[in-house]
Amino acid sequence: MIDTAALKRDWLAQPRADILAGIVVALALIPEAIGFSIIAGVDPRVGLYASIAIAMIIAFTGGRPGMISAATAAVAVVVIPLVRDYGVDYLFAATILMGIFQGIAALLRLDLLMQFVGRAVIIGFVNALAILIFMAQLPQLDPTADGVNWITYAMVAGALAIIYLLPKLTTSVPSPLVAIIVLGGLSIWLDLPINTVGDMGDIPEGLPSLLLPDVPLSWETFLIIAPYSATMAAVGLIESLLTAKIVDDMTHTGSNKRRETWGQGVANIGAAMVGGMGGCAMIGQSVINVTSGGRGRLSTFVAGLTLLVLLWLLGPVVGQIPMPALVAVMIMVSIGTFSWTSIPNLRRHPWQASVVMLATVITVVTTHNLALGVLVGVLLSGIFFAALVMNLFSVERTRDGEKALYTVTGQIFFASVERFNDAMYPESQRDDPADHVVIDVSKAHFWDISSAGALDAIVERMRRNGRSVQVIGLNEASADMIDKHAVVDRTGVEIGLAPHP
Repeated sequence: MIDTAALKRDWLAQPRADILAGIVVALALIPEAIGFSIIAGVDPRVGLYASIAIAMIIAFTGGRPGMISAATAAVAVVVIPLVRDYGVDYLFAATILMGIFQGIAALLRLDLLMQFVGRAVIIGFVNALAILIFMAQLPQLDPTADGVNWITYAMVAGALAIIYLLPKLTTSVPSPLVAIIVLGGLSIWLDLPINTVGDMGDIPEGLPSLLLPDVPLSWETFLIIAPYSATMAAVGLIESLLTAKIVDDMTHTGSNKRRETWGQGVANIGAAMVGGMGGCAMIGQSVINVTSGGRGRLSTFVAGLTLLVLLWLLGPVVGQIPMPALVAVMIMVSIGTFSWTSIPNLRRHPWQASVVMLATVITVVTTHNLALGVLVGVLLSGIFFAALVMNLFSVERTRDGEKALYTVTGQIFFASVERFNDAMYPESQRDDPADHVVIDVSKAHFWDISSAGALDAIVERMRRNGRSVQVIGLNEASADMIDKHAVVDRTGVEIGLAPHP
């Protein structure tokens, strides 16, 4: 049964804005897809056909309306050795396996791992991508490069003026689209000596056709492509799910991350079946789409459909689009993507958050590896969190007649076990040792087998030195942990002396 409410919300809520935004995105996708094809060492049509297929398929299968997915550099850099050593058909086979791996990831709910990616990592990821997007435009602004002259800079400045000033007059048409049309018409009319999209590579003519990779269906083939497929799947999902989170924040709406995970897999399988490379969500094009008014699935579908029509019917015209206009659009994207408030927040936020953000940025920018940058950020976040929680406990000893009362407060786990042991100084070596010891843990929590073992060892040591020991106040979860993993003291449950609270 068709969910008419979801259909209206995702497809028909604002068709005019979605269609115009999709057209802008399609124009911006062309040089990017060609550039990514060159990076991977394949024909430009491989990147362009992938962008068409992924955008059109993900519009139906994805879990984040308004997000743009297509061929990306993050995936392209992974397959360079595969294409070089085995050929493009192995790339298509690897892309199909990439999609299968992403489908398996959805079944295993690996999208839930994104819950461990903190805000500082996301900000670092966004800032790094903004820097990479800007750096990618620099070759088109290099004064020593062919086709770059004073006209190039004038057109970039003019396009930026249109992009930022036109919305002050009207928002009925996306200003990036106006900038591309105006500068494109001017360039063609005056035959200006500047770089065009056609200079990036040959624009394919005709429609993509269905195909199957011409590779042996053997275990040897699987062993060749599996490492590349796994890496592409991981990189693609990390970038897609982080981009989905960013679009969530930009649009103040939620998204289905599990659906996005398997949707990416279906889209990549579809891309390979029409001779395309793998891809994932693109933060730059997603920002273009959202800032141009695109919110629904229609905008993503129109981006792919427009790209298909442009290549099919208007290939020669598309080839004449001036690169300075598209460079200006991407500069706008980099400026809009960068979190400018993160700079003054370096002094306002805890130093740990600032270190995580900067480490993520530096890793991504220096390695151009988004997955590695996110991994570094998550690991640092985990280390800082463990260090913080490790110090959130205390042990206070008081003497009450013939008893020594140890009051334990806070979180006991693997990182705080050593300090817990040190705080529980041997009773026999104190100035006023007591024969009976009470360890009150009603304000503490034992998280893992390390903490259970530490408490167990402390009780065993005190008993070995002639003390009677009583542990009180264990909460239910901590008591279960002790029951399962302690050796000496199991809270007395087994012999009926100390029932669970």
